[in-house]
Amino acid sequence: MFNRSKSDDNLKIDRIFNDSGGYIAANSQIFENIPNTSISRKILNESIKGTPIIKFGSSSPKVMIIAGIHGNELPPQIAAVKLIHKLERLEKEDKISGTIYIIPFSSPKSTMDNSRWFNGVDLNRITSVKGSLTNEILSKIKDFNLNSIGDFHSTSINSMPGKEGIFCTMKPSPESFQIAKYISDSTKSELLSYKNAGNAYKGALEDECNIALIPAVTCEVLSPNGTAKKEAWERSLDQMGYYLSYFGIISKDSI
Repeated sequence: MFNRSKSDDNLKIDRIFNDSGGYIAANSQIFENIPNTSISRKILNESIKGTPIIKFGSSSPKVMIIAGIHGNELPPQIAAVKLIHKLERLEKEDKISGTIYIIPFSSPKSTMDNSRWFNGVDLNRITSVKGSLTNEILSKIKDFNLNSIGDFHSTSINSMPGKEGIFCTMKPSPESFQIAKYISDSTKSELLSYKNAGNAYKGALEDECNIALIPAVTCEVLSPNGTAKKEAWERSLDQMGYYLSYFGIISKDSI
């Protein structure tokens, strides 16, 4: 797992689900907003085969950043690819204090189609369903013994939540709230806190992680579905940077 590429970038990349592949380049708004580099090409090539995962660092704490659970929420997916490029540089400079796993395109097929759905279902409602794509992601989270999960989304103005914000829960994983408050205070995103995981959103990845006592947050930026403007993916990248800096894995100034 996590074979290192033989080119100068040394990207450590693997795949965690084989039935979700798609041609990301077919989504012009994604393709035109990510760097034209060997790193991007490796990620896109792996995405054809399924859900790609990239690893940086090798120590604790260990966290995961996820984007693209909904394929038509484009800003966090672009931000994740941008972040991968930045982390590749920081790893070369020995400036990563921990381990970061990144899933930039959870469902490449859905991203290719610019669709919220994967095979007719909402992936953020079926994490508890064994064999589902998000359940496989949850299994990897547990296998990797991660300290936290950050799930990154975008929301259109007439949907839920319809505003930039950080979702979290107080129970049974109280650090979810602490992480969310830090990101909220740092980015001026609204804090969207719920008392108990699983009450408001059944089968959401964040909730299932918190129920499993793995502190998790969901970070939303405002963007019309299926579109990607610079200010939206920059806000998502900002949220990602503060998520990582909460754990001291990187300095926020590095992003």
